Amino acid sequence: MANTAELTVDGKSYSFPTLEGTEHEKAFDISNLRDQTGYVTLDRGYKNTGATKSAITFLDGELGILQYRGYSIEDLAAKASFLEVAYLLIYGELPTKEEFNTFETAIRRHTLVNEDMRKIFDGFPVNAHPMGVLSSLVSAMSAFYPDLQGGSDEDKTDLHIIRLLAKIPTIATWSYKRSLGHPMNYPKNQLDYIPNFLNMMFSLPVEDYKVDPVVAEALNVLLILHADHEQNCSTSTVRLVGSSQANIYSSISAGISALWGPLHGGANQEVIEMLEDIKADGGDVSKYVEMAKNAKTTGFRLFGFGHRVYKNFDPRAKIIKKAADDVLSKLGVNDPVLEIAKGLEEAALHDDYFVSRKLYPNVDFYSGIIYRALGIPTNMFTVLFAIGRLPGWIAQWKEMREQKEPIGRPRQIYTGATLREFKPLDQR
Repeated sequence: MANTAELTVDGKSYSFPTLEGTEHEKAFDISNLRDQTGYVTLDRGYKNTGATKSAITFLDGELGILQYRGYSIEDLAAKASFLEVAYLLIYGELPTKEEFNTFETAIRRHTLVNEDMRKIFDGFPVNAHPMGVLSSLVSAMSAFYPDLQGGSDEDKTDLHIIRLLAKIPTIATWSYKRSLGHPMNYPKNQLDYIPNFLNMMFSLPVEDYKVDPVVAEALNVLLILHADHEQNCSTSTVRLVGSSQANIYSSISAGISALWGPLHGGANQEVIEMLEDIKADGGDVSKYVEMAKNAKTTGFRLFGFGHRVYKNFDPRAKIIKKAADDVLSKLGVNDPVLEIAKGLEEAALHDDYFVSRKLYPNVDFYSGIIYRALGIPTNMFTVLFAIGRLPGWIAQWKEMREQKEPIGRPRQIYTGATLREFKPLDQR
């Protein structure tokens, strides 16, 4: 017999079933709470609320575990390509060699973006933030591919998935090249996914560009680490928008907008901006460490330390720290801002104040360092995050549709005025 939870309200008892996931996460099923009791729960930020059942990603914040479809993030980051991980997240299993070749070939064939979309792109200011451009153009894709309403045709859905994976890197590089006044680069389909992106980002028509394998491998690891992270802000946004049966482009566009916020995907950009501020003030790391310890007085906060979910350590940070060390060592980067980052890292890993509070450098801290070392401009950091998170968003949207989840509709506790009498304008 299944376990139940008993709730007593106004002297009356109610029973609610309990659930347990495959990794032994436990939950109370309160789907009928309001119908039975007239009450709703108040859970600010949904920190204790499970809105869905999902088979995609498992994380344990206390133990520092992150798994995609049952595979550890450590294994995937060390052994897989980003497109293998994308296939795993979206379709549930690692691809066979034949499946992967078909998947990769399809992506190569759809990297070009409709030239009419450039007319929309040309309407943006030169200094437009790339995330605003990316969100807008992804939303516009629903107008360029209108044969998606209904979403019941599996082959049709797969085509839209391929289009998103193929075209978003192309769109992302447009903003960067235009901000520099450089001509936009077209994709070269003989290149693999990540080298193709790097070529579009950094090549110029006046000289040959050769992709550095150190850079390509570091970016491969970064994208894998960002590929999904359970029901975070942007992912739950994609599922919530998609629950209205909005098309995949509109849903992903909404996720991009949610990711843009500095409390979510914009955090790695804030890390570098913080480091630049410290450099501009003389680069005294110890001064800012002390300011962080006395944040209530100084108002200074260190970005890139600690995590809302991981209470011990972020497993991604361990992987990305090694990648950061490798990149800085192999590329021989000499950057005073990155020297400041090393000083902050040293303090956080060994100072009792940070260690006792488990304020370790997180994935945003190290990803910002790597992006800067690779020569990627600060306003493109969150765009790279979006490219990495794209397979997770697609997988979550696809799962939500396949599970036929009802439209999302949170409740609230109303705290406004009670019924008032309306007075005509001349009596107010």
